[in-house]
Amino acid sequence: MKIPLVDLAWQHDQIADEVRAGLDRVVAEGAFILGPEVASFEQEFARASGVAHCVGVGSGTDALELCLRAAGVSVGDEVVVPANTFIASALAVVRAGARPVFVDADPDTHLIDVQAALDRVGPATRAILPVDLFGQIAPIEQLADGLGGPAGTAAGPIIVEDAAQSQGARRHGRHSGSFGSIAGTSFYPGKNLGAWGDAGAVMTDDAELAGRVRRLRQYGSETKYEHPELGFNSRLDSVQAVVLRAKLARLDAWNQLRREAAARYDVLLADLPDVVRPETLPGNEHVWHLYTVRVPERDRVLAALHAAGVGAGVHYPVPIHLQGAFAGHGHRAGDFPVAEAAAQQLISLPIYPGIEPAQQERVVSVLADARAAA
Repeated sequence: MKIPLVDLAWQHDQIADEVRAGLDRVVAEGAFILGPEVASFEQEFARASGVAHCVGVGSGTDALELCLRAAGVSVGDEVVVPANTFIASALAVVRAGARPVFVDADPDTHLIDVQAALDRVGPATRAILPVDLFGQIAPIEQLADGLGGPAGTAAGPIIVEDAAQSQGARRHGRHSGSFGSIAGTSFYPGKNLGAWGDAGAVMTDDAELAGRVRRLRQYGSETKYEHPELGFNSRLDSVQAVVLRAKLARLDAWNQLRREAAARYDVLLADLPDVVRPETLPGNEHVWHLYTVRVPERDRVLAALHAAGVGAGVHYPVPIHLQGAFAGHGHRAGDFPVAEAAAQQLISLPIYPGIEPAQQERVVSVLADARAAA
């Protein structure tokens, strides 16, 4: 039995007729970029995220960069970023002209270490970029309190939420993407809300920030052929909007299936004492973008899973501060021990809407055999 890490076929079967009808509309309208489908999706996703504005863009990395640029982050500024996340979080900072300042993670949840982040705030700090990792929202309200207000003070750092892994999640009843001054998300196909290609969005309650992002995504222009500032070409296309609209209508139900699958793993793994199950931060409604466990001898166990046809993964095998791209920052092994331990111990087990109990039982059986062979 081969079990993939992510299986999108089940989702695509669910939405096939709706997408086909939507694509027919797009072709009939001839509006392939920023057309009516995009406008409708932006409205629907803003409503689902509990924010006033959603701006569709070309990718999640673009979304974060445009968040930072719209908020005034530029050359000479610093942005605090967790060391254990996908490199796009830090690349967006560099692309905006700023310098990422890395901090460690909480050892239980792997979310950003709040006190470490606040301790790194200095005169050049323009923003903190917490990441909603693996499907749960970072403790952003604690960061905000430490900065002195709901989203920091006007003169101090702002909070830019990286919500690429948390579509549909809630924290203390608030939606993912509604924390801080502005948020960016990714609709990469494997996300909880995934497109058929690269796509992303920016969410905010601030009309001025939203307006700036709308200009920046389209060559710095509000009016055709008028370009008062330098911008980019980063626009959500109508085909992706059709797919996202169909999936958005099912997101809560699909996230509930992920929760049920995670609960099943919790039960199945309970008798494996050397396999550490993931923890949910109090106040969070987790959406289980990933189900990650910590195991000794991770690489050997991972190889055994792969040999048995189980598509487990690793998120992330090299912390950002040890990537060659950031060698110039002067970090060494040992600087962020929690992130480095996670990189050596975490395995992501298959989880997605439509995964069958028998598949999960097989995953855990192979994992148990691999650990017993140690």
